Amino acid sequence: MKFINKTAIALILLVSFAFSGKAQEIISEDAPVKKDTVEPFKRKKIDGIVATVGEYIILDSDIDMEYIELSSQGISTENVSRCELLGKLMEDRLYAHQALQDSTIVVKDSEINNMMEERIAYMVGQIGSVEKMLKFYNKKSEEDFRSFFFDVLKQNKLSTEMRNKVVEEVEITPEEVRNFFKKIPSEDLPTFGAEMEVSEIVIEPKITQVEKQKVIDKLNEIRNDVLNNGASFTTRAVLYSEDPGSRSIGGYIKMNRKKQFVKEFKEVAFSLNEGEISKPFETEYGYHIILVEKIRGQEIDLRHILLTPKVSDDALREAKEKAQLVRQRIMDGELSFADAARSLSDEKETRANGGILLNPKTMDSKFELTKMDPTLYGYVSNLKDNEVSVPILDEDYRKMKKYKLLMVTNRIDSHIADYATDYIKIKDLALKEKQFEAIGKWSNEKILETYIKINGEYRNCQFMNNWMKK
Repeated sequence: MKFINKTAIALILLVSFAFSGKAQEIISEDAPVKKDTVEPFKRKKIDGIVATVGEYIILDSDIDMEYIELSSQGISTENVSRCELLGKLMEDRLYAHQALQDSTIVVKDSEINNMMEERIAYMVGQIGSVEKMLKFYNKKSEEDFRSFFFDVLKQNKLSTEMRNKVVEEVEITPEEVRNFFKKIPSEDLPTFGAEMEVSEIVIEPKITQVEKQKVIDKLNEIRNDVLNNGASFTTRAVLYSEDPGSRSIGGYIKMNRKKQFVKEFKEVAFSLNEGEISKPFETEYGYHIILVEKIRGQEIDLRHILLTPKVSDDALREAKEKAQLVRQRIMDGELSFADAARSLSDEKETRANGGILLNPKTMDSKFELTKMDPTLYGYVSNLKDNEVSVPILDEDYRKMKKYKLLMVTNRIDSHIADYATDYIKIKDLALKEKQFEAIGKWSNEKILETYIKINGEYRNCQFMNNWMKK
């Protein structure tokens, strides 16, 4: 089927992390933006160059590295040709090259450096040592690798920003979704796997004022150490912060007024001056202090430290007892699961809609069994209809412990796509097709105005895009 084949190809070629492909030239963020040209830049002839796209070259070894990256992610490369991977790499370079021409896209070196530190720390943790990492990427020294990796990350970031700009304004109407579904032949309608809908009630243990004060005192101690003793806020964030998303990069966050952030956090951040450190304040995640490093209009660079009060054993026991009592009231028919969730659950995100969980991948209430989170599936797979689970001790990404009651509220067997039942999935497919069309139109236009050269045997490739400008 046309749209399924197109989607499958795109997913195969876009899913890799795209480490490969060192840029021939990286433009400084302070340098003037160059206008595009169809004339080639002067370059030395280097063995192994298979293609040139604007500012960027692609080496034969880059295609080899792309195969390695796909395999390392468990993706079969058996039916993926070198021509297909070259086409994908050329698309990435076209995006990055056009991003350099676009004055609205700014990728700062400081942002890439922060990203690089985080990625290197992760890779070393996975591979085992810096030496093994250098061997994997065939680099002689850490300095050599960092230079290579910086260029890779910057090119990837430019490519991502340009691609996002192309598709961000693509929207789809209900009528377009309907027409998309109608044009699919009945014999080609996709089959969706068995699904279920799950609801939850969350009982959080109460945190004592004593534990809260311990955290506040610790944050004040760190704040005073930085302000009065010259201690490094970045180092303190690495050592003490409990935010898994920013701890490894010294608590760094790039914040924009338009982006979604916790209300209290955003209000404090935008009330500070450059170099100022906030006093401890509370959000749903715990207690924070913020250091503002740079203010650029609607954007600020900041660092923060998050500490979370600890839960006592007594509070945890009381929470379990409350969960058991709620479960018993539901089983006795005293109140429904949905009513109990609305009035007794401590989970804000699910409380208002009766405890219904949303699939984080689709933002729909349905979970496809074969793609369900293994932990959640283990909790609910053996529950019978209308059965409420026993209290389950759970720990979220903040390391906060809580008790959950779970219930399967709907079961949907494997079935052929139905417009009414599967509207959200069909809408997603229709939107993806429209985005692919927008990308295709954009690519065709930019290919014609960009210097592109393909060398050797790769000139015989049958590309999806018109790289040969025929």
